[in-house]
Amino acid sequence: MGSISPRLHIKWGSDAASEPTSTLVLTSPGRFFVDIRVLRSVLDESRTSSRDAGSPLQLSPEQLDWAIGGTSTSIDLPTQPDGTTASRSTFHHWVSNRTLDADAVADVGDMFPQPDGTTLETGSMVNPATGLNTTYEELWDDQEPQPVPGLPACTVLRQHDDANHTRGLFVQVAQHAQGVLRRGNIFTAERWLWDRESSRWEHLFRVGDPQADSLHDLVPALNTQFHKGQQMEVPSGTWSVIEV
Repeated sequence: MGSISPRLHIKWGSDAASEPTSTLVLTSPGRFFVDIRVLRSVLDESRTSSRDAGSPLQLSPEQLDWAIGGTSTSIDLPTQPDGTTASRSTFHHWVSNRTLDADAVADVGDMFPQPDGTTLETGSMVNPATGLNTTYEELWDDQEPQPVPGLPACTVLRQHDDANHTRGLFVQVAQHAQGVLRRGNIFTAERWLWDRESSRWEHLFRVGDPQADSLHDLVPALNTQFHKGQQMEVPSGTWSVIEV
């Protein structure tokens, strides 16, 4: 069905562990992923502001820490003497808010399952606060997908038009959905959650230029019986179904 992974904390070097963002990674069975990290402080502040009922929080690009779409691979590492098992995951970036050349970026982390069901990731990467390559650890919660009656277990949509500098990736896993879209220098990231009480998708937030194309038309289409290779025309462009 895929995986739903909210992050619980990040720790840089010898610094104390903290969670300054609302980070969620959705990964399909075919290993397509969308990873969106919004600054928690501005997200909490925006929640208290007035907005139209049913409309998403509109956040500025400065309120987005990181948003990535791509694919991941994983290999098992040798079992440790104490019996501990681990795997090494490589995340191949395809579209990102941080760079136009996402293909040149891949990050690697070692994953250690914890007794409480969480996963501890360790590795090294550039700390955006210092600009220096630094060791890190991230603690991830692996949530159980909750199937929604009448909706697919997983859907992956992609928009790809390099001639027009356009790349987009949308991943829905059970009750969660996220999408990212880059068109030239304009980048948009959005997140949804299925509300079981109202039986509808709640559009949690949208990050980017308010005038940029939104991905909101993709979510109602999830009621459609998609098949791989199908194309869908919506205001944000032509999207291809690459996994169902």
